[in-house]
Amino acid sequence: MYTTTPDGTTIAYNVKGEGQLLILLAGQANNHHWWDGIRDDFHTGRATLTMDYRGTGESDKPDMAYSTELFACDVIAVLDNLGVDRADVYGTSMGGRVAQQLAARYPQRVRSLVLGCTSPGGPHGFERGNEVRRSLAQADQGAARHALLELMYTPEWLAAHPGPYQTLGDPAIPAHARRHHLTASGTHDAWDLLPDISAPTFVVHGSDDLLNPAANASVLAQRIPGAELHIIPGARHAYFEEFRTTASRLVLDFLTTATDGEIS
Repeated sequence: MYTTTPDGTTIAYNVKGEGQLLILLAGQANNHHWWDGIRDDFHTGRATLTMDYRGTGESDKPDMAYSTELFACDVIAVLDNLGVDRADVYGTSMGGRVAQQLAARYPQRVRSLVLGCTSPGGPHGFERGNEVRRSLAQADQGAARHALLELMYTPEWLAAHPGPYQTLGDPAIPAHARRHHLTASGTHDAWDLLPDISAPTFVVHGSDDLLNPAANASVLAQRIPGAELHIIPGARHAYFEEFRTTASRLVLDFLTTATDGEIS
């Protein structure tokens, strides 16, 4: 399905399942396929919504400045098109940054919030180390891809799961959109917004995440009123896929408890 944002951009989205809506927001420069491996975990009495960020998938790819706030506005356009007043939101990586903007700026639209492997950004966020940056910036694209895989998953999981992988970026994203996604994520700074988040919030992170250091989880949980925190031992950036049995159950239990007795 498609909708058009106030600035005229077409956004592609997909809804599966029935029940209370859970919005699943993917990582930087990724399309809705980010969630393919685990999406069905959440179809226990609820529907899921995934979308292609502007610049990815079947959405328009305007050559303009992108931001996590703009991506949040695109989510609102999708909800308006569906006629949905409120939804649960689960954002991972850059999707977690978008989810922060969404919950802080549109509190009446977010019923509960899950922030996975993400960061507040800005001077209060913990950045990846220089060694990680160098590994991803290698001129040899094969070596850079391998470095990213090792940041996403443990060696044991990679040995048992040779791919294909849906978390390494939209293979068809144009160069200008990739740059704009990088800027959007890199310039995110929600520090002043986080105390305004009123939705029940669950922060989850892998203990061994070097792509987005796990220290960011504690910062978010301390800054957001009443937020709960869970660190998954041994997990890297793609904890939600490799450790799906643990992670999906944690998220579902939180969503159920956070909205227990509430009328949708």
